[in-house]
Amino acid sequence: MPPEIETLANSMLTHPEKVEVTPASSTVDTISQYVYFVEKKEKKDLLLHLLKDQSIESVLIFTRTKHGADKLARILTKSGIRAEAIHGNKSQNARQRALTDFKNHTLRVLIATDIAARGIDVDQLSHVINYELPNVPETYVHRIGRTGRAGHDGIAISFCESEELPYLKDIQKLIGKTIPVVKDHPFVTTEGAKRRR
Repeated sequence: MPPEIETLANSMLTHPEKVEVTPASSTVDTISQYVYFVEKKEKKDLLLHLLKDQSIESVLIFTRTKHGADKLARILTKSGIRAEAIHGNKSQNARQRALTDFKNHTLRVLIATDIAARGIDVDQLSHVINYELPNVPETYVHRIGRTGRAGHDGIAISFCESEELPYLKDIQKLIGKTIPVVKDHPFVTTEGAKRRR
């Protein structure tokens, strides 16, 4: 709550009770966070590589654009991984069907834009992948907060290309921690190799 509002409320109320939740800028400890440095053109290959791991039971993948979500869904489907995209250009029925399939675990991969993902609450969502890092650091916190709920563990993976390094720095500054870099993957970039040392 902004300090001005708190001051105003305190001036009008007598012995108010205050209930607080975790600040929007923090992440919960039940979410393990990782970053993969990867070239933009190799992101899809890295994603396909990661999705071969069947321990990724359910994954919500975030893209910045509707077009990007659709394109990624087509790439995954063509590669034999059933995936659906949800965003504002999809009909309400299509969004609802995809969400229902995802919630009842008949759909393993759901790709969403930030706006379309509002209100998505899936029990035991194992993974969130930031295919593209958001340019607003608070959005990162909201995205990864879809996993690791109700005491369950969750994993948040972020792909970071060189142009997104400023976004990563802003995210780490906001959450007050350095996200561990995964260096052991077939698509590691020179930035990732540098951080290996």
